[in-house]
Amino acid sequence: MVLQKTTARLIASPDIWIEGEALRQLEQTAALPGMRAAVGLPDLHPGKGYPIGAAFLSERIYPALVGNDIGCGMGLWQTDLAIRKFKPERAAERLTGLEGPWDGDLAHWRVDHGLTPTAFDQALGTIGGGNHFAEWQTLAEVLDPSALAELDLDPERLLLLVHSGSRGLGESVLRAVIDRHGHLGLEPESTAARDYLKAHDQAIHWAEANRRLIARRLLNALGTEAERRLDVWHNLVQPIDWAGETLWLHRKGAAPADRGPVVIPGSRGTLSYLVKPLIQPRLKSAPETDASLRSLAHGAGRKWKRGEARGRLSARQRPDDLQKTALGGHVICEDKELLYDEAPEAYKAVDRVVADLVDAGLCRVIATLRPVLTYKVRHPAHKQPGARKTKRGRR
Repeated sequence: MVLQKTTARLIASPDIWIEGEALRQLEQTAALPGMRAAVGLPDLHPGKGYPIGAAFLSERIYPALVGNDIGCGMGLWQTDLAIRKFKPERAAERLTGLEGPWDGDLAHWRVDHGLTPTAFDQALGTIGGGNHFAEWQTLAEVLDPSALAELDLDPERLLLLVHSGSRGLGESVLRAVIDRHGHLGLEPESTAARDYLKAHDQAIHWAEANRRLIARRLLNALGTEAERRLDVWHNLVQPIDWAGETLWLHRKGAAPADRGPVVIPGSRGTLSYLVKPLIQPRLKSAPETDASLRSLAHGAGRKWKRGEARGRLSARQRPDDLQKTALGGHVICEDKELLYDEAPEAYKAVDRVVADLVDAGLCRVIATLRPVLTYKVRHPAHKQPGARKTKRGRR
């Protein structure tokens, strides 16, 4: 069902837990100047000042609603690896050194992907911490064979899902605009808005190139090839023509429903969902009438705050226990704190999140994906030089 409070809407059933703080942040954000609509999706959870798992439509541009990880998103590759020949333990032994700088030709990579040099390019091809990951997956169940065929996915071969973003580059873009203009938003025609959008778009393309290079490094490590089937961004702002009016659509931890199929990942211990959005016809009425602002949940959504999981789980689960999942998947993560923070128990039930989207008529399930080998970090990651935490607006 869809609940409504003033201009804020929540798409969620009573069966899914939504924190009171997340609802408060959603309502508070909906009250910002120029805000036309705010939608919380079933994976809604609190962020640093603004909720994650939400979409916002505004007359103004709010960089803090995009957050520090501009362009964070997911790419899905169809690999040449036969499932029957894949040995997770052997593969894990070959996946080393992926937290360090890539030893390839960065200048050539930038040219091939239309990137201008930045101070953060040594991080290109690295996954990062938090909820970022790379995961080898298999097709578990196919519910829409024709839609699967359109994506040219082979049930006999492994898939590779990469979740990462713009690393320190996005952080620097947000920090610069917040330090100068605060959280009040930018007039779209202002010089400040034009400067931000230029840097924002650069970070968007950097993040996509980063996911491509992460995939390339993983594939090279295992001596295989792959073709990308989809790539979407979860954190961005874009102009949108809505009933003849130009407004600004902000997604903060939300998948697009207007770019074709998307993957809604669970935790490393649950299935992920490949879904086909069921977008509404181009609206000619007020944007406030669109249920989801053309957006979907981007994952299961956190249930526990970071830093809580170890205290809740360490008495009954050792780190070694967390490196094998209930579905039989293997986990590469040697950072103990991160291993606990990203435990399956720290996340909401992704099947309930997807069911709420289906019940709301927003998507249908094409297939489910089973994790086989999840790569988080081979060695504990070090803080990236030059990156500073923002007081608000972090993803």
